[in-house]
Amino acid sequence: MTRRIVDDIIILEEFASITTEPVQKELRERQVVFVPHRAFTTYVDYASIEDEFTVPLFGNRGLLRVEERTSERNQYQLLQRAGIRTPKRISSPREIDRPVIVKVQEAGRKTERAFFTANSYSEFKKTSERKIKEGLIRSEDLEGAVIEELVVGTLFNFNYFYSPLTGEAEFLGIDRRLQTNLNDFVSLPARQQLEMDVEIQNVEIGHTPATIRESMLEKVLDIGEKFVKAVKGDYGIGPIGPFALQGAVTVGLDIVIFDVSPRVPGSPILATTSPYSKYYFGHVVGTGRRIAMEIKNGIKTRRLSELVT
Repeated sequence: MTRRIVDDIIILEEFASITTEPVQKELRERQVVFVPHRAFTTYVDYASIEDEFTVPLFGNRGLLRVEERTSERNQYQLLQRAGIRTPKRISSPREIDRPVIVKVQEAGRKTERAFFTANSYSEFKKTSERKIKEGLIRSEDLEGAVIEELVVGTLFNFNYFYSPLTGEAEFLGIDRRLQTNLNDFVSLPARQQLEMDVEIQNVEIGHTPATIRESMLEKVLDIGEKFVKAVKGDYGIGPIGPFALQGAVTVGLDIVIFDVSPRVPGSPILATTSPYSKYYFGHVVGTGRRIAMEIKNGIKTRRLSELVT
């Protein structure tokens, strides 16, 4: 079974060791085209990725940094320039005057964020102090937390693929995230929820497939194309390969985007369930297969240099 997934395995003591010269030399000798993912950008700092990791990287290397909301060039700025609607940001906890979601780094795991909601400054203070005391978040991380208006709507992760070889932004499909322990807790009757003293967390643990009503597809395609155009305007090249826009559709049928994945978005369910890639290619194509198709086509047409940075 492993041979269908992995040809060779390189075991490292820690993920950050991938930037050491012996490991990079081995990757280059094997003619590796490296596909970045969330763990890579979490455990290897962006400066090292941009300046020290000299293995050909599939995608727009400089774009990876925008995933961090607090960086100088961030996803909020990019979405704004693209003309894509985003939640209103609250600049200070004392200015909370509506339901908000607080996005703060989880203390124990670098790949997870310990989101929580609040309706007022007093509730923000009470909840954050409790989470700090319980070790779920750290006070220094809370200082850099992002506070956004809580968008009430149906959640969707829209998955796209931009091909420099064709110049087209393709819509691969939709997934929704399964989160523990939030998903199953909210399925309990309200009376039981009120009686239980449970710390709610939303740690992503899985995926489910989804579709969207056909009348919304034009809007979905439009925001994908707008994002590609904005990236080209800022970086001179498009996103290159897969990216995802995570958001909600409101009762007024507006799409509000609150997160960007400028790399492989972690949506394996697309490989088996997306009707949209089947409409486009004649068969279902997941993110991994679409990357392989692009690289093979780049080699065949001698345009691989347009796909790596």
